[in-house]
Amino acid sequence: MQPQQLHSVVADEFAAVNQCILQHLHSEVALVETIGHYIINSGGKRVRPLLTLLTAMACEYQGKDHIPLAAIIEFIHTATLLHDDVVDTSDMRRGRPTANAEWGNAPSVLVGDFLYSRSFQMLVAIGNMDIMKTISHATNVIAEGEVLQLLNCNNPDTTEADYMRVIHGKTAMLFEASALAAAQLSGASASACDALQRYGRHLGAAFQLMDDILDYTGNAEEMGKNVGDDLAEGKPTLPLIYAMRTLAEDEAQLIRNAIEHGGLEQLDRITACVRDCGALDYTVRKAEEERDLALECLAFLPESTYKAAMINLAHAAVRRSK
Repeated sequence: MQPQQLHSVVADEFAAVNQCILQHLHSEVALVETIGHYIINSGGKRVRPLLTLLTAMACEYQGKDHIPLAAIIEFIHTATLLHDDVVDTSDMRRGRPTANAEWGNAPSVLVGDFLYSRSFQMLVAIGNMDIMKTISHATNVIAEGEVLQLLNCNNPDTTEADYMRVIHGKTAMLFEASALAAAQLSGASASACDALQRYGRHLGAAFQLMDDILDYTGNAEEMGKNVGDDLAEGKPTLPLIYAMRTLAEDEAQLIRNAIEHGGLEQLDRITACVRDCGALDYTVRKAEEERDLALECLAFLPESTYKAAMINLAHAAVRRSK
């Protein structure tokens, strides 16, 4: 089951989130709305707002603020995508030209800023200080994670620990905040909030580990982005880090050179090396470990269709093909 199929569990809530997103995309500046609608409607999986809704419902939340909270999470995620595509000079996302490819870097960055600031306006309206602390901390850690990834770019000496720190910041942190904020909104106990925060963290790590595998095994048409993008940008992801650790010196040097200089000239040869040395299998095992840690965090929740969907979401994270 893919993450998109789990939306049916909270179909009515998701429809309300979509309406909330459209309402809060409104701006007197037409280009803000144009770019905002373009990327929001570009066919993303919306896993993070799904996680927010499922967590709130699993915690038996009875109010309505989980709807704007899920929209806030999606706005923050979208803002990071707009900024990431500029930093990475990406020209394709979700099967369409990126916003920066269509309108240029400056409008993309500024609309990303608009989405961040709109998110905090919406947080003020919810008026929960614990949630504000969670989201503000998350956005700060995400920014640090992106800077850390930038520093590690073209550095073949990046360690596995360095890599895990990067993915915690750039990916897992928003998953973590999505679950924690929903638990806080629901008035869950401190121990429940801690467990759900850890669930989100491990789920996000599993999701990113599989994303890095898909850079070598995926189909560009299915993924909506170019295969080999990470290698082209000189990003030392876990499959490459493991491969350099285990391959013979000449093959390891081939990968080091590709990371240092970027480009796809040796993509086929590097992909073969990564597969043959077991780097992809190793990365899958690490993703499965993160999934299992995530599942352990759900043991305290009462049985419900929402808990079952959260369990399925963790399994889907390591089975996805795009």
